[in-house]
Amino acid sequence: MAGPSSLRLWFQLRAVPRLGDAGLCRLMETFGSPEAVLQASLDSLQAGGSISRAVAQAIQQGPDRETQEAIDRELELLERLRISVVTYLDAAYPARLKTIADPPPLLYLSGALEEKDRHAVAIVGARRATAAGRLVTEHLSRDLAEAGFTVVSGLARGVDAAAHRGALAAQGRTVAVLGCGIDRTYPPEHRTLRQQIEAQGAVLSEFPLGAYPHAYHFPRRNRIISGLSLGVMVTEAALQSGSLITARLAAEQGREVFAVPGFVQAENSRGPNGLIKQGAKLVETVADVIEELLPQLDVPFRERLQARCPKQAEDRPQLEEAERRLHDALSFEPMPIDDLIACTGLPAAEVAGLLLAMELKGAVRQLSGRSYIRT
Repeated sequence: MAGPSSLRLWFQLRAVPRLGDAGLCRLMETFGSPEAVLQASLDSLQAGGSISRAVAQAIQQGPDRETQEAIDRELELLERLRISVVTYLDAAYPARLKTIADPPPLLYLSGALEEKDRHAVAIVGARRATAAGRLVTEHLSRDLAEAGFTVVSGLARGVDAAAHRGALAAQGRTVAVLGCGIDRTYPPEHRTLRQQIEAQGAVLSEFPLGAYPHAYHFPRRNRIISGLSLGVMVTEAALQSGSLITARLAAEQGREVFAVPGFVQAENSRGPNGLIKQGAKLVETVADVIEELLPQLDVPFRERLQARCPKQAEDRPQLEEAERRLHDALSFEPMPIDDLIACTGLPAAEVAGLLLAMELKGAVRQLSGRSYIRT
């Protein structure tokens, strides 16, 4: 990772008006360091970065006093908060992210990136996810993490939070990409979740310290989520949603697109169902994801996955006959206990006792309002 003096030069170049991320990355690929960029001639800068003469002149002129003071403040804050910055030229910069059309020149980092994070799958979806959507997301994320994949998402409410929690529950790795400065937590109620992610993975942002979570930040954030990953899975999403932007970006970046089907009249199912119509891989279990990704994986990881590829029949809770009757009556849509009693014809006390036993076995989950879903 870049030291303070080199990082100062990166910040100086990032502040050049109209240079942009793509132009900065092109310059770094051509000249190999920010020092070399600042020492280059006007003609070399224009040719090496495909930039205008005015931008090349701005690079040579350097930042004004106000910009320099802002850079000084940011460097001091980075040191105080112990936040790292990974540059486009660092060995720690994610190799897969480098292949997208507009990779971020700088990544602010808390936690740690590891080599194993190259085996990453993103899971995204609705902020107002249903209980069933959150549950399915947690299960798929947990199974992916247990298989050795890093789960990438955006720390948002709903599906994103469930994706992170599923990976954490499996003691696996997870990466959160923020749409604000890394010194902020958005949404603020996910502060504890963020701390857990930092302990078991990484939190990333391309935005400078202090950057507010503006709406226009999130489409840019989404290209990093997909860019880090082998594929993107959408579990629940409306037709007009940021999750579908992430899926579109994934397709443009040459990543796989996965979707979990849902009830045809449910608003949150329209997004993934629409993706399936367009050719996304339909996902019922994590085996569907693994099957699609196997050709892209290195041989040792692929062989390990093939040896332990989950089967749908594995790890099912062992239920008694009466419990199985209740379980079959439930679905991934919440059902009030009164409806369950009416549906099965069993006495209320017996149903309550069976549900408690099944919850302890992990076969059902109780939601608010004394409603239940199968797991």
